[in-house]
Amino acid sequence: MADFRICPHCRAFVPTSERTCTECQQPMGRPYAGRPAGAAALAGLVPPTHFTTVILLLINSALFAATLILSARSSGDWGGGLLSVDGFVLYSLGAKLTRSIRLRGEWWRLVTAGFLHGGVLHLLMNFWALYDLGAQVEEAFGTARFLVLYLVSSACGFLASCLWTPALSIGASAAIFGLIGAMIAYGYRSRTTLGQYTRAIYTRWAIYGLLFGLMPGLQIDNAAHLGGLAAGLGLGYLAAPSAGALNWLWKAAAAFAVLIAVVSFLFVWIRFPAR
Repeated sequence: MADFRICPHCRAFVPTSERTCTECQQPMGRPYAGRPAGAAALAGLVPPTHFTTVILLLINSALFAATLILSARSSGDWGGGLLSVDGFVLYSLGAKLTRSIRLRGEWWRLVTAGFLHGGVLHLLMNFWALYDLGAQVEEAFGTARFLVLYLVSSACGFLASCLWTPALSIGASAAIFGLIGAMIAYGYRSRTTLGQYTRAIYTRWAIYGLLFGLMPGLQIDNAAHLGGLAAGLGLGYLAAPSAGALNWLWKAAAAFAVLIAVVSFLFVWIRFPAR
């Protein structure tokens, strides 16, 4: 898809050489990658097309560093946490645990669990998937819709996990499956050959990811993946940009979703065990 970009008006895929959309005949403007974002994308260190994704990755990294430090302090082992993090530390930082959500009303765990990881391999696998996927989704839907898709899909994934298993669960993969679902919906709504190709590519992503989760010996929360995927499909179909008048609504929804995430981590801080 390197030779295509998204029309800001009808969101169709258009060759980068075109200055007018081949679908809606509206002027294309400058390519997304050429527009400034986030203080010139951190002074040129981050590609503008990956800016929001990199912010999410940095948040995940900071929280993983916190889990490593807290796990090491708890166990006295400063190397073992790279492969697996202490379960009580993850719980304290907001991991999903069905009993706490249902009986104690700790709803915020549905949000915070999506930013935690159980080891460096878990973290890197999710980073690998999110880095490219996030840029594709943000390019297709815009930043506001991307944030709503990411945060809501993650929460819905852990809600599905609560309904399926009482076990502790964490990870960005619920949100990642939500982004995959959104791209499938985007391809479904696009009536172009490239849209059909997009749908086929991300459908394979979803199938491979779900099959990987069925491999024996792996502690993978498939319910969270399915919940995130379903939420992404539904939201992706609704979020496919059409009327520009709805942009303000998605920006408001994105601001509200970010606010809920911030409040959720405030609950983590307030209820964190005595330090």
